[in-house]
Amino acid sequence: MKKGDTPAAAAVQSEPRWPSILALLAMGGLYLVLPDQLTAGPNWSLLVAVVILVIPAIVSHRMGNTRLAHVLGFVTSAVITLALVWSLGTLIAGLPRKRQVPAELLRSAAGLWLSNVLVFACWYWRLDAGGPHARDLRPTHTKGAFLFPQMTIKEERAWKPGFVDYLFLAFNTSTAFSPTDVPVLSRWAKMLMMVQSAISLGTLAILAARAINIL
Repeated sequence: MKKGDTPAAAAVQSEPRWPSILALLAMGGLYLVLPDQLTAGPNWSLLVAVVILVIPAIVSHRMGNTRLAHVLGFVTSAVITLALVWSLGTLIAGLPRKRQVPAELLRSAAGLWLSNVLVFACWYWRLDAGGPHARDLRPTHTKGAFLFPQMTIKEERAWKPGFVDYLFLAFNTSTAFSPTDVPVLSRWAKMLMMVQSAISLGTLAILAARAINIL
């Protein structure tokens, strides 16, 4: 038990971080399939940046420096988000000039759509109820930006969301343009979901439709 921790907080099992790490690495990997004209620099640069940021974040978390790990996590998510916005904007800007062949355009749209799901899953996981470390210090999840169905069941009072729950939420937002079974309670979460839905709509409706028209 760390100094200042209560017995209840010390007994709470820490949420595993490896799913979020895999998601970050997957986003760096998806950047590799994009054409060079859609990336800010070499297409391997994002994966390298993710690795450089994730390694010290893991070490900081293992050493108990949660503040540094939290900051590095935010920086990693911000870098990936900027890369996603840059690539999508470049792709849309190049549509009138038909810079890409249809197959390449579809592949780029699919990669950006998957990146959109993963990056916003990371944001929801990192921001909800103070982030994973703050959730670790609570025995149950009762207050957050999202009302998960398990939070309304008496038998599930000790339940807490994990990364997969936020990934499912992000996937639904990108496919149905709504949170489906998870009501949104916080204004910041509503704004993020609006941004995610707009990116997904631009990727699916505009880019994919354009590619099909020129097949």
